[in-house]
Amino acid sequence: MEVSKIMQELERKHPGESEFLQAVKEVLISIKDVYDQHPEFEKAKIVERIVEPERVHMFRVPWVDDQGNVQVNIGYRVQFNGAIGPYKGGLRFHPSVNLSIMKFLGFEQTFKNALTTLPMGGAKGGSDFAPRGKSDGEIMRFCQAFMDELYRYIGPDEDVPAGDIGVGGREIGYLFGEYKKLTHRYEGVLTGKGMEWGGSILRPEATGFGALYFVHHMMESHGLDLKGKTVVVSGFGNVAWGAVKKANQLGAKVITISGPDGYIYDPEGICGEKNEYMLELRSSGNDICAPYAEKYAGSKFVAGKKPWEVKADVYLTCATQNELNGEDADMILANKPLCVAEVSNMGCTAEAVDKFIAAKQLFAPGKAVNAGGVATSGLEMTQNSIRLHWSKEEVDEKLHYIMSSIHEQCTKYGTEADGYVNYVKGANIAGFMKVAKAMLDQGVV
Repeated sequence: MEVSKIMQELERKHPGESEFLQAVKEVLISIKDVYDQHPEFEKAKIVERIVEPERVHMFRVPWVDDQGNVQVNIGYRVQFNGAIGPYKGGLRFHPSVNLSIMKFLGFEQTFKNALTTLPMGGAKGGSDFAPRGKSDGEIMRFCQAFMDELYRYIGPDEDVPAGDIGVGGREIGYLFGEYKKLTHRYEGVLTGKGMEWGGSILRPEATGFGALYFVHHMMESHGLDLKGKTVVVSGFGNVAWGAVKKANQLGAKVITISGPDGYIYDPEGICGEKNEYMLELRSSGNDICAPYAEKYAGSKFVAGKKPWEVKADVYLTCATQNELNGEDADMILANKPLCVAEVSNMGCTAEAVDKFIAAKQLFAPGKAVNAGGVATSGLEMTQNSIRLHWSKEEVDEKLHYIMSSIHEQCTKYGTEADGYVNYVKGANIAGFMKVAKAMLDQGVV
């Protein structure tokens, strides 16, 4: 496989789509050696097919604000690969949403879903709509207008969206209500639903919980213990909240959270009431974490900076893509950490990932670490299909098993000759092999 040739062709077809091209390049470099061992993949042009989405739906979303003015946003649904099951992936409502980000997330989702052991293909969607500052009525009208177009392309055996940035339980409720009205069907077409009408009891915590289960297994397999270790976390939304909560349960001490305005350093540890306060901060709609320092003595707010400069044993990206760059990686490596893990999707730039791997740093990529969210969504799909409700303990047990299985797959494909486990390579190969074999079995479609 000539990675440079494939990337040149992709860049020609998709100019300017930097996030998408970055994600594809990382995967192709990782899988090159194993791909070259399978001439049947080359004959069927698996790579050329797997790097292009099966279909992309783009549509306008007109809606009326509280002042009676017509607003127009752009909606997307990228159904990237359905070889191993119905498309599955979140909806993101944020001004930064564009086609490149949707394709990058859908591409990543394909391999992440394959790692979960559940039958789910990869997809992603959303809109450049900004929920912040909007009234409940405006958000409801936007969600209804968005679903007026999206419903044509989704279904429990076709495509099952979930929530993502800007899309929580409220938005999922409005989306489902409109879908039900349009189709006259009550079915598991969305995940992240309310507990009273088919949701999974552990879904809000799932991404963070799953990430810490993975980190625990990763450290344990290298003779390390998370208990008593200090942890730097970025972000302060649902993902960070779940990660902080589970880190505390596993005996670690979380000393930072962050927002667009800067980061909070709390040497006493962010736990208990402090952890729950993160949800209050997020629900305030201001998207800033500075008030934490005003509320809790002993903590401090550092404006305009990211938390990677703080010395700790473990570093977790829990905010957004490319939030940790090469300079940040240098700072972290200088602190000689035990472990670094992407909890956000592609939380590190390619330069940062290269530096961690070159230093033989214990490092794990988002498609493995944060798969707990979509895994629990998959469990919600199962519950909806069999019309049963599982307890928190049952869901947590299944989530822990799935994250353990993902870790096993990563070590199987990522262990190098010198014993170093390249989790990026392991996750990419494990996910790719499952999807590629399915594509091969199903012919050229």
